[in-house]
Formats: sequence, C-alpha cells, structure tokens
Amino acid sequence: MSTVRVRFCPSPTGTPHVGLIRTALFNWAHARHHEGVFVFRIEDTDAQRDSIESYEAILDALRWLGLDWDEGPEKGGPHGPYRQSERRDLYRDALGRLVQAGEVYESYSTAEEIEARHRAAGRDPKLGYDNADRDLTEEQKQAFRVEGRKPVFRLRMPDRDITFTDLIRGEITFKHGQVPDFVLARGDGTPLYPLTNPLDDALMDITHVLRGEDLLSSTPRQIALLEALQRVGIGNGPFQYAHLPLVTGEGNRKLSKRDPESNLFHYRDRGFVPEGLLNYLALLGWSIADDRDVFSLDEMVAAFDVSRVSSNTARFDLKKAEAINAAHLRALEPADFARRLVPYLAAQGVAVSADDPVLAAAAPLVQERSQVLSDAARMLRFLFVPEEDFELDPDAAAKTLGADAEPVLTAAVKGLEQVEEWTTTAIEESLKASLVDGLGLKPRKAFGPVRVAISGRTVSPPLYESMELLGRDRSLRRLGGAVQASGGVV
Repeated sequence: MSTVRVRFCPSPTGTPHVGLIRTALFNWAHARHHEGVFVFRIEDTDAQRDSIESYEAILDALRWLGLDWDEGPEKGGPHGPYRQSERRDLYRDALGRLVQAGEVYESYSTAEEIEARHRAAGRDPKLGYDNADRDLTEEQKQAFRVEGRKPVFRLRMPDRDITFTDLIRGEITFKHGQVPDFVLARGDGTPLYPLTNPLDDALMDITHVLRGEDLLSSTPRQIALLEALQRVGIGNGPFQYAHLPLVTGEGNRKLSKRDPESNLFHYRDRGFVPEGLLNYLALLGWSIADDRDVFSLDEMVAAFDVSRVSSNTARFDLKKAEAINAAHLRALEPADFARRLVPYLAAQGVAVSADDPVLAAAAPLVQERSQVLSDAARMLRFLFVPEEDFELDPDAAAKTLGADAEPVLTAAVKGLEQVEEWTTTAIEESLKASLVDGLGLKPRKAFGPVRVAISGRTVSPPLYESMELLGRDRSLRRLGGAVQASGGVV
C-alpha cells in the first residue's frame, strides 16, 4: 500500500495523560507529513474499567489540541465501526478462521499444572506457559471438558526467531522460544487485547504503528499473529513499527496516568495553550533542530521524521514546558491573547468580554511576562473585580503594607490628588516627585506599597499603566484603604 495509515487507539479508562497525547501527536504528525490517514479508534472492551466520561474526555482532548482525525468516532470511515465494543462479530469470525486453520488451539492447562511441570523439569517455575497443549487430541480435549475445564485459545508461535526493523531502534530479534504461545481469547470466544488490537490494525489497513517502548515485548506476538491472519486471508501481514521512548517524571520514574502531573487537563486549566503544550510534547523524544526548541505545529509536520526520534527516555520538565508555552504566548496577536484570557478571568471570578476595551489595553501589559494564561488572569483580575470584592493578598500586605508604608502611601495620595489628567505619564511624574524626590526613597521602597495597594499583589502589570486603566477614583480609593490598613488616617 502506498498511503501511510497510522492509528491512535486509547482505552477510555481515565483522564488523558501527557504520555498518551505525545503518542497521538507523533502518529498525527507522521500521517500529516506523509499526507496519509490518521485513524482514531477506541478500545473499549473492558466493561468494568471503561467509562463514557473517559471517552468524552479523550474526544475533548483531541479537539482542544487540534489533532483532527480522518477516520474514527463521530466521523466514520470505510473501516468502521471504530469502537471495539461494536466489532465483536469481526473478532469472532477471525478467531474461527484461525482455529479452523490450525493457527490457534485450545489450551486447558492451569497455572498450577504449568508451574508443576517446570519444577519437575528443573526449570524456573515462573517461566510461564510451556506450550504443552499444542498437540492435544480430541479425546484429551473432551476429557478436560468432562472435568468442567474451560479452555483458552492460544496462538501457535512460529518455530523460528522473529526479527523486525524498528524505525527508531533498528533491527531487533526475539529468539525462538523466548515468547511462548499466548492467549487470544477465552473459552467462550471473548476476545482479549492481544487479538483485538493487531486484528483491528490489520482490518483497518494500518501501515505504521508508533507506540510506547513499554509495548516492545509484545511486538513478536503481534508479528506472529499478523502473519497468521494473513495466511487466513485477513490483512497484509506485519506493519512497520516504531517504539517511542518512555516519558518519565521525577526520579526517572515512568509517568503514569495515576500521577497528578500527567493529567492533560491540569495543563489546560493552568493556561497552557495548545500550540505551547504540543510544542513541548514534541520535544519528548524529537527535535526540529539541535539549536531550536520553539516551533509551530505546521513546522513540526513539515520536518517530522520518525527515524529521528530518540530511543532515550524523555523526562517531563515542567519548567521547560512553561518556558516553551511562554514563547507561544508572546507570539500571539494581542487581540488573540486577550480573547484566550477570558475564560481564565472567569475562573478568577470576573466576567469580561473579549472586546472589552480595558482588557484590550491591559492584556499586552502582561503578555510578555506570563508563562501560562492563569498567570496573566491573576495579574489582571484587580482591574475588573468590583471594589467590594477587591482583596489584598495577605502575604503581600504583610510584607509591604506595614507601618513603614503609611507615609509612603499618604504622600502618594496627596501627590496624585493634584494630577489633572489621569494619564500614565502624569501618574509617573507625580509618584516620582512625591516618593523618590520628596521622600528620598529608592524606587523599590517607593513603589512597592503603591503596587500592592493598587493590584493587591507584589507582581502586577506596569504600575503607571495599571493605574491609568483602573481610573482616578478607584486608584485613590484603594490607596486610601491601604493607608488605613497601614495604621494611618486618610
């Protein structure tokens, strides 16, 4: 086949995590680079663990990030259905064909019997299944059935080494006997993941499988099954594999979906933008150039080559992720940046529209100094919160608005009351004259209390511009309140 076809096939068993989305991104980029097809499939055959909430969260994640799929849920396609729970007849048919062809056999050995045979032969009792049931006669099978035993269906592994070329790791060989015959289905025909996953890939004409290196040990089993499926008229045989490096967290421990820092939506809630987060996830195993970390999704697609993915473990570095995101925030058009701030301001308890003139003027003041959108929203909240809801940050007030601040704030009020035109320039001139020249203070000592009085925080947009946007009345009211908080009288 000439068309590249890749798939992303998560199980709906929890919140999407960054390692999962990194896999989706690399598959998506590989398909887009080759003008191929990105197939999205849901592996939802575990009724006890799967949930509709998780399914909807996966859809939400892909939509938010802009990782559009060509075939899959809600889009359909020629190889549907794209949820495994709706494909049981296909699994039953394939299993029947494999059994009839002798590729798969019934196995009745219990775990205890397998362990006992290993001990009797002087082998490690934990070696696993020993292929002992390969050649059971019909009489033996019937005897087990009479005992009430339920079989499992195992694939007959080939009597040879299995070698394949990984697009990232090069040639890999699994020696004959290293992988025992494995279970594809229970005795009642219920299919298991080792059957459904590669079978669906075969039926959907997948050409390349990009997946985590933790699944590398199962690749010889997949290859053997794909060869067997091809012999019974299903699929085109093994695919090309690329095993992506693991993503680790603190202490080089694998980042699992149970780790709080792996939750994809944690980063959306903090105010990562899709462009920034995807850029950073791309760096977990790949780079566009040795001297360049910041790039667009279009640039990634144009340059992506799976053979250039590193085989080394990739550690998730939050500080670097934030720095990459900050670069993407700075690159946004100011109006776009302001628009994206609106939901984060809402999370801060203030309602403001994207076309609010104050927001349009204020957003550029924090765009250069924000790592995530929630940072910017916190810095701008003071401009939009009703005066009765305005609060000083307790730590900032304790550090900055003590008794020493009272004369500073009082002088600031007196000077600002004389300002005729409430402009950034006039405010700056008044404060410098009152506090730096009049009181002989260094700028940090002079303007720190004023900043906290106006914004409630020690970190805010530029002070003079903030006061102009806040307005004369509100600025003087807040300064007066800070004078009283410092023990003075307005």
